Amino acid sequence: MKHVIALVLISFLAVNTYGQDEEVKMKTVKEHKNEGWFKKDRLFVGGDINLGFSNSSTVLGISPYFGYSINKYLDVAASFNFNYTSQRDNVELGDKARLTVYGAGSFLRVYPLKFLFAQAQFEHNFIKFKYFPVANSSYLKETRHFDANSFLVGVGYAGGRDEDNNSFYYFSVSWDLIKNINSPYVDGLGRAVPIIRAGYNIALFQGRR
Repeated sequence: MKHVIALVLISFLAVNTYGQDEEVKMKTVKEHKNEGWFKKDRLFVGGDINLGFSNSSTVLGISPYFGYSINKYLDVAASFNFNYTSQRDNVELGDKARLTVYGAGSFLRVYPLKFLFAQAQFEHNFIKFKYFPVANSSYLKETRHFDANSFLVGVGYAGGRDEDNNSFYYFSVSWDLIKNINSPYVDGLGRAVPIIRAGYNIALFQGRR
């Protein structure tokens, strides 16, 4: 009789343990399925602000972006930008020129090292130029609208970035390879000028899986 009772107890414990193991496995599989390919803790935002003042000019600009880290080596993002420039004495003393640039695009960042990245960014910008001559000038008041594609390629430094922290400050320099004459990133002779930017990348939902 004692042997029968012991056998029953052993069988009950075995069934109970098996049931718990199966429950843990099912829960793990369910969590894995719910996680899917998209992980919200890989989302990030960022951007930079451009401010410049002198006796004859004012420059105001902002370039925000919203992106996703595919893995620790690769980021993709949608970007937007708005820049305003006002300048006096553009052609002759006392005149004024105003340039408004706004557009959108996307970029790809590749990190061969955790603190170093290469970036390729496509932009399409719309430009509005307004000129205000001085009184009795030989120049006429003028307003022009045009647009241009740009393909910016460059490198940058990411300070404070690692596998567990996707919030960091950055510095970058890039050039417009298309060099459209209407591009805001070329000079009067159509030559690409260096675009220097500094900003901050902010991880969203990191650590909240």
